[in-house]
Amino acid sequence: MLSPYNPGTEYSHWDSGLWTRVMAASGVHNPFTGAPFTEAMLSGLAGGIGFMIFTFEYKDTTTASAVTRFHPGPYTENLVRRSGAAINIQQTGSASLAQSRLDAALESGVPAVVRVVRGKLPWAAEDPVADMESVDVAVVSRDGEDYLMDDGGGRLERISPAALAQARGSRKADKHWQGHVVTRGGDPVSGEELGAGTVRQAMAETVRELLSQQSPPGIPPGYANNFGILGMQTWAQRLTDGKSKHGWLRIFADPERARIGMDMLHGLLAGKRFSGPGALRPLYARFLAEAALIGEGFSGVQRAGLQEAAAQYRALGEHWDALTGLVGAAAEPDFVAMASRVEAIAELESHAAKTLEAALATQ
Repeated sequence: MLSPYNPGTEYSHWDSGLWTRVMAASGVHNPFTGAPFTEAMLSGLAGGIGFMIFTFEYKDTTTASAVTRFHPGPYTENLVRRSGAAINIQQTGSASLAQSRLDAALESGVPAVVRVVRGKLPWAAEDPVADMESVDVAVVSRDGEDYLMDDGGGRLERISPAALAQARGSRKADKHWQGHVVTRGGDPVSGEELGAGTVRQAMAETVRELLSQQSPPGIPPGYANNFGILGMQTWAQRLTDGKSKHGWLRIFADPERARIGMDMLHGLLAGKRFSGPGALRPLYARFLAEAALIGEGFSGVQRAGLQEAAAQYRALGEHWDALTGLVGAAAEPDFVAMASRVEAIAELESHAAKTLEAALATQ
């Protein structure tokens, strides 16, 4: 049964929050509960959490970027594939064909997710850095000649077909991409079955990437120390390093470079596009707690292990929020304090990941 679209639903992360709203409006239910998916479950199925840190020195500025969700793996692709819903993914170079496909999806009664360059939306400011990547938004319905869109702001925005086509066609890799739930007779069609084994697979992938000493798939080997818990450990060392190529005391010695770099890093850690509250660790804790309630597929010992890991990730959220506060402080950056906090986080992250790994290994 299809439900009204609610753009005001609270969310922790852009993509998992968007798909939670889209699937609820499309009548997709969690087979374990019979109720609409929570954001926590969809986020966990997507891969949940991760870590990446990069800095780049340019002539006039030094950037610092971090991602705390599962990355660079296929987050959204994991989410839609593992959800158990049949999702129709389409892409074309033709704006007219893209509009026809969008209209067809909306006429079936479901919202459609499209990819846009956010700065090309009429109400959004352009951001050269952020606009290098596309962002998913939901087109909910037609209203006269215009469309109503959910861009994560808590309300529906009106956009013309021409403006939508421009935003959808501005980045070649994602040009006129669309995804929507397939329905038949007003009910969602099932895709791959979501069982406890799929939930375990998602957890195992998260643990593997967090604990890995190697670069993620598709990333050159030399960048292994920018990812996962190894990346956190490396970052802690670089924060108080004033001599090496990547030492933060050297690359951010200039106050203006430090201000720009910390503003960028704080925006990423405090925002919901690549991170979320508590670096998404509390959201992942809720996923583990939900998974522990699955009636079959997990033993009593495994469920206890999942609950223990959930408690550890819940506590980690406070540490990440404290670090985000240090990065965003108005005063001169305190890299020594940041290093101490990151070092502690890395140790706690390792312990939590190994707790989850052990839970999955038990019978």
